[in-house]
Amino acid sequence: MDMDVFIAVSEDEETNIISCLMAKHLGVPKTIALVENTDYVALAGTIGLDVAVNKKLSAAQIILKFIRKGEILSVATLHGVDAEVIELVAQKGSQVTKKQLMDVKFPERAIVGCIIKGDSVVIPVGSTKINPNDRVVVFALPQAIPDVEKFFNK
Repeated sequence: MDMDVFIAVSEDEETNIISCLMAKHLGVPKTIALVENTDYVALAGTIGLDVAVNKKLSAAQIILKFIRKGEILSVATLHGVDAEVIELVAQKGSQVTKKQLMDVKFPERAIVGCIIKGDSVVIPVGSTKINPNDRVVVFALPQAIPDVEKFFNK
């Protein structure tokens, strides 16, 4: 089969899922299915789909990115968990750029997952320093997000 990607976007999500699984079986390397049931999004990888797209979740992520303060590159909610993954840019003069992570009183209920410095990804430890313009991925519970945003803004 001469396909790089198979995308199923019919009105019936079961048809989309089965079509993608059939395409995978026939050797298509990448499959994308439109699904309405958010539970299917979480199951996508375990049943063999590469990507399950849900319009409601996609819209929610765009809205969250819009309402968050600071230079936020992306926001994602974790399905089944009351938490968000936020990718922020550390602003020059922000609190998070002034000290090593172990000396920064980072908000409780939030943790730095990784730092993207140019082309390299750093898994942070206590002695790691975040520099201005570093992209930082933070995992946070909703109540911690306003404090996290303050740390990355001037």
